[in-house]
Amino acid sequence: MNLMVSAIGQGLLWALLGLGLYLTFRILDFCDMTVEGTFPLGAATAVTAISHGINPLLATLLAIGAGMLAGLVTGLLYTKGKIPSLLAGILTMTAIYSVNLRIMGKSNISLLGKPTLFNGRFMTSLPQYFDSVVMGIIIIAVITILMVLFLATDYGQAFIATGDNPTMAKSLGIHTDKMIIVGLMVSNGMVGLCGALIAQNNGYADINMGIGTIVIALASIIIGEVAFGELTLNQRLVAVTLGSIIYRIILLVVLQLGFSANDLNLISSVVLAICMMLPQLEQHLHLKKPILKGVRPHE
Repeated sequence: MNLMVSAIGQGLLWALLGLGLYLTFRILDFCDMTVEGTFPLGAATAVTAISHGINPLLATLLAIGAGMLAGLVTGLLYTKGKIPSLLAGILTMTAIYSVNLRIMGKSNISLLGKPTLFNGRFMTSLPQYFDSVVMGIIIIAVITILMVLFLATDYGQAFIATGDNPTMAKSLGIHTDKMIIVGLMVSNGMVGLCGALIAQNNGYADINMGIGTIVIALASIIIGEVAFGELTLNQRLVAVTLGSIIYRIILLVVLQLGFSANDLNLISSVVLAICMMLPQLEQHLHLKKPILKGVRPHE
């Protein structure tokens, strides 16, 4: 039971990573590799700030700001420097590695004996592992509601239009470069927040903790889409969170079968590959009923 609660809590916290990447990967149609650097950047910023006596909440806000700065750099490289999106993200990600070492001063920092968002009076009064569940629910609920409200505004619709058809968006007077930069900043700010929360929950920050994070984020998105099928945009945001929880439960089951924790990145890649191939497998095995021309699916 405790392991399942822990998996759900981890799924909720890591869902922030999926939601952040969803903004760029699905809505903006931008392949952003920056997240592999932004995640440990958020962790390094928060943990270093806390270890220097800064309030955990303020340290977490600093992590969000650091993530947004990383997104700004990638956005400027892409929009002003005319560097391809994939390469712009890789350049920023590579540079952040050195920045993280500068921030921490060493390869890892422990939070042992330091205050965090997870060891306050209320959190410590909860049953074991429920602190991550409660924190995850609060953060995900707030972030999801803010995203839904934002995407429903005129600015949010312009943001969506930029990802759907940049040429048409420009013809409508939308500043697509500005939209991309804002999208990358918001996305990486969320990833930085995720890194800060995971580091505080784990009790340490490590320079290599960002390796494979983009696969984890993609797994949350793809599993949510495959598991729940055709959804509205708002429903997809919820599906990403549920996909993250399902992914963590899958990892828990795999570890219980006797696999080593060292195989997690391999397992993550295999799970993601299978989920992405499922639509093709369904068609190949004729598991989907063909839709006749002129007949809508519900008819």
